[in-house]
Amino acid sequence: MPPPSDDSLLIVAALGGNALLRRGQPLDADVQRENVRGAAAVLAGLAGSHRLVIVHGNGPQIGLLALQSEAYRDVRAYPLDVLGAETEGMIGYLLERELANALAERQIVALLTQVVVDANDPAFAAPTKPIGPMYAEEEARRLATARGWVVAPDGSGWRRVVASPHPRAIVELEAIRILLDAGVIVVAAGGGGIPIVVDDNGVRHGVEAVIDKDWAAAVLADALGADALLLLTDVSAVHLSWGTPHARPLDRGSPNEIAALRFDPGSMGPKVDAACWFVSHSGKRAVIGAVSHALAMLRGEAGTRIDPDITAGA
Repeated sequence: MPPPSDDSLLIVAALGGNALLRRGQPLDADVQRENVRGAAAVLAGLAGSHRLVIVHGNGPQIGLLALQSEAYRDVRAYPLDVLGAETEGMIGYLLERELANALAERQIVALLTQVVVDANDPAFAAPTKPIGPMYAEEEARRLATARGWVVAPDGSGWRRVVASPHPRAIVELEAIRILLDAGVIVVAAGGGGIPIVVDDNGVRHGVEAVIDKDWAAAVLADALGADALLLLTDVSAVHLSWGTPHARPLDRGSPNEIAALRFDPGSMGPKVDAACWFVSHSGKRAVIGAVSHALAMLRGEAGTRIDPDITAGA
């Protein structure tokens, strides 16, 4: 299959961690491979007609690597920036392989991506980003005491939470542009990218944090001048009154309208905030919905569409 034509859209698609490893599934390589295969089939449909950058989540995977690292006591546990790089390689490889199987004539590159954050970001003092597996509350609190973790409720269980500073810049931005211009499908900023700070001498340092992948995707999409940002997850749309008998999907809205609503900061909140920021900055559209509906989302037939020129509707 040849690369898309010059008049194709540039799409940044952010693939949620829960789309790669669904809640309740074991952290097993075969399970992740099967989920990636399904996601790649959908993404291949997007890449057939458009230029595509894929960002992926890594919450369950980086949590697993952190546990494995701690289990080997002869060396200190590896820091989260290094573990984040490992997940970029692991998940990026799986996406590369399955996309290549679906698009035999296209080139796919998974790029280790560093993302600059502010060393003084208040997120370092207030960890909120869930990583790793679910625990019962008692087990979560025991692990917090034993390992110095911060834990918090997440859905029906508890998880470790870590600092999630705001992404400021994508270090490999120009490399991504070059690859896109050559017709390559790019997997970049996996897990939100590898968090680094840059000191006064211009020296880069990794930091103990993870970056929200939806925010990283929004910053990357804005910097690239993308035509659309798709935030792909395991639910069909943003829902009002989620978790109640009155829950209903939100079809569309402007950034100002949707930003005025309240969404759970532990689930849909970051997606909504990132999507609204991208639309406000770029004047382009963002859509939140299920990975299986990605093509319909791009056509305006599924998901929650955020656009500067439309009025909210549910």
